[in-house]
Amino acid sequence: MGLSWQQGPLSTGAFGGFLVPEPLPKKLLYAERLRRRMRVRLGGTWIADSEDILLLFEPGRYPVAYFPQAGISPHVLEPSGHTTQHPDLGLTSWYNVRADEQHVALRAAWQHTGLPAHAGELRARIAFAWRGMDAFYEEDERILGHAADPYHRIDIRQATRHLVVRHDGRIVADTKQPLVLYESGFAPRWYVPRGDVDGSALAAVKFQTFCPYKGLCSYYAIGDARQAAWSYLGAYPEVRRISGLVSFEPDVVSVLLDGVELHLEPGQTVVPHGADRNLDVTELERAPGGPATAAGG
Repeated sequence: MGLSWQQGPLSTGAFGGFLVPEPLPKKLLYAERLRRRMRVRLGGTWIADSEDILLLFEPGRYPVAYFPQAGISPHVLEPSGHTTQHPDLGLTSWYNVRADEQHVALRAAWQHTGLPAHAGELRARIAFAWRGMDAFYEEDERILGHAADPYHRIDIRQATRHLVVRHDGRIVADTKQPLVLYESGFAPRWYVPRGDVDGSALAAVKFQTFCPYKGLCSYYAIGDARQAAWSYLGAYPEVRRISGLVSFEPDVVSVLLDGVELHLEPGQTVVPHGADRNLDVTELERAPGGPATAAGG
């Protein structure tokens, strides 16, 4: 979930509410120090390196990391002449990012140059488009998807509840040892050990998605129900307990937990967020070394 996206408290589809006497503004922007060293790489060159990172949280968007100019290599930023108007932060100037003559990313960084007084913390700070760079790092480990969100959390718990999955009268899974994954802003997701799944019912489909916190996700059809199940075959170390297990999509197939049918809750569908990018599997291919250098979760 995070603070400002999916169903976070500052998102457009917040799951809860603030207990205050007067209603808050419909749109709140929030900034805080990341308190981690962050680096940016382009064309085999480190172009930015700083421990003074400011995260900006905007409703409906992933957090964006803003670097101080002192943390950016000289002569990397070239004014593009292109400007846009941010509805809350004013005039925004865009830069081309040049690592060398062969590696130039057009309009791949921006600075809010017409900030209102109350947003002065962002003054003289630069953000880089995630898709425009080769990779972003915290210390020596590559991070994927977006800047780290300190308000996102995943917990995995062992359960002994009875979970049954059916489709077209066929039992696809039957277990009394599911794992339940609690992820901030989402309804619980139930994962079934492979030994309790009828593997012959699963047909792999040519579709994958990428989660910055769990890794690369593969999908399965069950009969005429496409993308009815999924599995993180090589889940990141932080969530390795679900690696290879199978989860099933309620409302696509029948999922019963202790005899009660589960349904997909409103707001649970993951949608891409962010001003400059979508999340997809090509994220894993952009930096030298590919997935082997990825650090997730």
